Amino acid sequence: MPKTKFKPVLHLFFFFFIWVSVPCFSRPVITYPPQTSLLFSSDAVSILSFKSKADLDNKLLYALNERFDYCQWRGVKCAQGRVVRYILQNAALRGVFPANSLSKLDQLRVLSLRNNSLSGPIPDLSSLYNLKSLFLGHNNFSGTFPPSILLLHRITSLDLSYNKLTGPIPANLTDLERLNVLRLEWNRFDGPVPALNQSFLLIFNVSGNNLTGKIPVTPTLSKFNTTAFSLNPDLCGEIINKACASRAPFFGSPSASGPLGQSAEAQSGGGGGVMVLSPPSSPKKSHRRTGVVLGFTIGIALILFSVLLALAVVKKQRVDSKGTKPTTIASPEVTNSNAGNSRNHIGEPPERKTMMPEIQRLKKSGNLVFVGGEVEGYSLEQLMRASAELLGRGTMATTYKAVVDRQLILTVKRLDAGRTAVTGGEAFEQHMEAVGGLVHPNLVPLRAYFQAKGERLVIYDYQPNGSVFNLVHGSRSTRAKPLHWTSCLKIAEDVAQGLAYIHQASRLVHGNLKSTNVLLGTDFEACLTDYCLAVLADSSSTEDPDSLAYKAPEIRKSNRKLTPKSDVYAFGVFLLELLTGKHPSQHPVLVPHDLLEWVRTIREDDVGEYRWLGMLTEVASVCSLTSPEQRPAMWQALKMIQEIKESAMMEDRASFGHS
Repeated sequence: MPKTKFKPVLHLFFFFFIWVSVPCFSRPVITYPPQTSLLFSSDAVSILSFKSKADLDNKLLYALNERFDYCQWRGVKCAQGRVVRYILQNAALRGVFPANSLSKLDQLRVLSLRNNSLSGPIPDLSSLYNLKSLFLGHNNFSGTFPPSILLLHRITSLDLSYNKLTGPIPANLTDLERLNVLRLEWNRFDGPVPALNQSFLLIFNVSGNNLTGKIPVTPTLSKFNTTAFSLNPDLCGEIINKACASRAPFFGSPSASGPLGQSAEAQSGGGGGVMVLSPPSSPKKSHRRTGVVLGFTIGIALILFSVLLALAVVKKQRVDSKGTKPTTIASPEVTNSNAGNSRNHIGEPPERKTMMPEIQRLKKSGNLVFVGGEVEGYSLEQLMRASAELLGRGTMATTYKAVVDRQLILTVKRLDAGRTAVTGGEAFEQHMEAVGGLVHPNLVPLRAYFQAKGERLVIYDYQPNGSVFNLVHGSRSTRAKPLHWTSCLKIAEDVAQGLAYIHQASRLVHGNLKSTNVLLGTDFEACLTDYCLAVLADSSSTEDPDSLAYKAPEIRKSNRKLTPKSDVYAFGVFLLELLTGKHPSQHPVLVPHDLLEWVRTIREDDVGEYRWLGMLTEVASVCSLTSPEQRPAMWQALKMIQEIKESAMMEDRASFGHS
């Protein structure tokens, strides 16, 4: 009997236990994800927040499986688990730079988003108080100069170039006392140039904006040449050797009395209700005023007549020259160059200093075509009159240094008519327009081109520090040491950046990479020249012996079409040239292991650097493999070099911290 009473109690207790225990077991399943999310670093969350808006094409393959995985993500470098460098140059990003994303990386030292397709305003970055380098150039950012940057007092390098930023350049930019790099060129900034006085400023460029007024003569700004301020038509001053015109009012001075001789106070009705009138003018003065008015009226009529006459003359010249465009120049004459005769010109009266706006807006000077949105700064006639210095002769072109009007220095390549005759005129124009659209810090800017009756010119910016060939081979004896490995690394990274950009931004290839076609810019950065011109030449003509060693086997043997992989091969040969100081014609054919031993033999004094030399030699070796399918893409080669650089920098910082 007691047993029958006890069973229901046991059953009741059992069901109560199940009812209570089920929520207890299920509670961790419900709450666990939020708890684990708290383990994610705020730096990782910030980067993912940035990616969600800035990487619309999902180029960044970020995955977070363990707590510190984000330190291995592309472009991310950490120190003690915090992000200190975020570098995504040439990453094909498309989107916007979202607010409250990267601005939360409060240990960030370097941020580079250069050469992407980011648009919209630059967000508030004032919380990045440790930031030293900010590179946002070559994007589509809009809006005004970001005021938050003015609060980054540790910043040393600032690059906002090649964007769509508007408004004035802040005067209190002078508060950033540690600046040594300031690049604001090719935006839409207006207003005056700030009176920069940073003694450490070494690189400065505000060209290609809408800046106005007199350039302040400070010790800092006086260090820079006119190219740093060029293509701002309304700038003037001592630094650019351009006088600032003192504009007098068209109808007399501002202090002149009002109509009918009334004072300004009388015209405004001021003075406590008292109108002060000047004494009545005498008949003689009245006649004099009448004469002045008549004189001005006649003057205006003459000016209008002159303008109409000039327009008629220009229109007639254009008809007579069968479509030839007039030349825009800054000298007191108008040139009219056509395909048949590039030196014919019609003179204008000496007192006429400027061209009519209708002519200034034309984009061509005869057949001198400015590319990539370049503003006309000179004409074909001026170019023909420029003093020229022969820089070198190649199988495809002869290169000159041209000084236009004793001020602007250009590099002019005169293409060989025989070798480029296979490319028709229209095809040449289309190709040069495509090449002119390539803009990158490691490409020598292409500014203009010209063609007429087999004569073809290509105009670049002048690079003042010679070529890598001269650096490696020029003044060195046969027993001299090769470049230091860090110099090899820097040059190799610059060249790889330029090549990767060409391959990713277009369907073009360089086609003629060699040490003579790698120039050193004003900051000794390596810049590619002669890029994308090789396809214009007849491949069956005699090959330059110095260029032959850079040619990939598949191109050398069968005259196949140039490809990105043939550029990669040339890069591998070029890297070996840097590491050994030996011209490619002197490179032995060796397997990768023997190649490393050869490099070490040549650099026998660099025992302590064998690790880094071995890594660079490995990159050169894999890039110059015989089979194009086995070679990496150029962006992959660039990534290898950047990883070597980052490893070396981390090791240096670690050794410095323990010293």
